[in-house]
Amino acid sequence: MFRPCIDLHEGKVKQIVGGSLGGSGVRTNFIAEKPAAWFAELYKRDGLAGGHVIQLGAGNEPEARSALAAFPAGLQIGGGINAQNARGWLDAGASHVIVTSWVFREGRVDRERLAELTRAVGTARLVLDLSCRRRGEDYFVVTDRWQKFTELAIAPEGLRKLAESCAEFLVHAVDVEGLCRGIDRELVGKLGRWTPIPTTYAGGANSLSDLEAVTQLGQGKVDLTIGSALDLFGGRGVRYDDCIKFNRRQKNSGGG
Repeated sequence: MFRPCIDLHEGKVKQIVGGSLGGSGVRTNFIAEKPAAWFAELYKRDGLAGGHVIQLGAGNEPEARSALAAFPAGLQIGGGINAQNARGWLDAGASHVIVTSWVFREGRVDRERLAELTRAVGTARLVLDLSCRRRGEDYFVVTDRWQKFTELAIAPEGLRKLAESCAEFLVHAVDVEGLCRGIDRELVGKLGRWTPIPTTYAGGANSLSDLEAVTQLGQGKVDLTIGSALDLFGGRGVRYDDCIKFNRRQKNSGGG
């Protein structure tokens, strides 16, 4: 299934190359003229619940809040989330909070912080961001704007244990994020085999065939977010209307 996104950077809806987030050399594919709430209202109109709003750095909170208000309980929120502010984001209209860097310390999962989060919001409203980069034969979760490698590899036992503390996973394939060169099929296949809970994959999608591939490789457990290739964000590879039609076909066939 297709899930939408709203990526916010410096108060604007943008599509950026994920691996460029660290430092001053951010590479941008698209900057929207329309505000975040416009996109949220569109997703609400088309029944696209389960998408995510990601705050890439500071200065995005007003736009994030306006998007959540436009589609109450329809969007997840990520970026700077911790146990202290998570409940406030749910109160602002988010269906779930997405957390990554805050639950890692010195490259490892901080179980005390994870437990603190689940006490604050409950496992049913927590999404763990396991965005990753490849190193050798494995994929390792990266934090701090996708620049710091952790010791956590994408692997069956690790996913199973983390799934006990959350409702979903969000996985950006950082090495291909924003490049529109196709999905990382190997990573999607691993997620399809290993994830015990619903997972959203993002990174590299450039055609409707990528959406079909994720549906197949993900074995019904992995959804796809399409960013820079989507015509909604200035792309030429995928029509937003075709994604809506794809979801409807899946639902009608019992696949979603």
